[in-house]
Amino acid sequence: MAKADILNESLWDAYSNKVTTLMNNPQHQGEIFDAEAEDRGNKLIVADFGAESCGDAVRLYWEINPKNDEIVNSKFKSFGCGTAIASSDVMTELCIGKTVQEAVKITNIDVELALRDDPETPAVPPQKMHCSVMAYDVIKKAAGLYMGVDAESFETEIIVCECARVSLGTLQEVIKLNDLKTVGEITDYTKAGGFCKSCIKPGGHEAMDYYLVDILADTRKEMDEEKMKASADAIAAGGGVFEDMTLVQQIKAVDAVIDDSVRQFLIMDGGNVEIIDIKKADENIDIYIRYLGNCDGCSSSATGTLYAIESTLQEKLSSKIRVLPI
Repeated sequence: MAKADILNESLWDAYSNKVTTLMNNPQHQGEIFDAEAEDRGNKLIVADFGAESCGDAVRLYWEINPKNDEIVNSKFKSFGCGTAIASSDVMTELCIGKTVQEAVKITNIDVELALRDDPETPAVPPQKMHCSVMAYDVIKKAAGLYMGVDAESFETEIIVCECARVSLGTLQEVIKLNDLKTVGEITDYTKAGGFCKSCIKPGGHEAMDYYLVDILADTRKEMDEEKMKASADAIAAGGGVFEDMTLVQQIKAVDAVIDDSVRQFLIMDGGNVEIIDIKKADENIDIYIRYLGNCDGCSSSATGTLYAIESTLQEKLSSKIRVLPI
């Protein structure tokens, strides 16, 4: 078998049977005309949307019963690739029988899930997901035309991942709640960045206003600032002096300083550190730590790394601090 044939076969294997069937045999492709809709006492809405990333476009027809806002019939015309045809056909099917208010809640993920042969296997390869995400936008346009409002009025949040319909607020909240540190973890928790990947970083299928790499960095910075503030608050609560804090306050203050100034460098080398105990000893405050990962047994853990941790804690908390690895 020629190399080109192997590649083509592999590409086709990445499409679900539903997608390949609807590419060649769409069920709702066609037009609805004003005259026939009027004869049935209904209103016709025609909305167009084009995807700048690939040049695909879709025209959506809604025949709506004005008495109850139900979409009694729907068709589409697609000007693009086979994936765009298949996804437009499923989008149209999902609209039929719903009210306009219900249809506007249909997401691109709903369309992609409806195209799957089984719930766990994506319907299209990631590089073609951007051809399957026109549904939400053209539905918004159709609903806006019918209701006499701007299509953007249906969007109340900043959407970062168009494929999975994940908002900026959701991403920030999930990162904070679960202490996420990588884009991969964000994708695991939210599905953002798991499809066309345009929202991960610049240079994808299309330019975005927000990217996951920046959101992660900004949110992690905000989290670090909040930890430092908590450390300052803990010091204030203890009378402004590290020595006067309770043990719990001291541990929180030490952890906050290490998180802000030390831990990221240890993690970069595959290591980490944890606070085991804090004890007063004559004129000193001894902080017992345990090295983790690559730091455990590293020669620098008893010299340079130890000095960096101790000097940072002395500078930010108390000159009486000694750091003792165990």
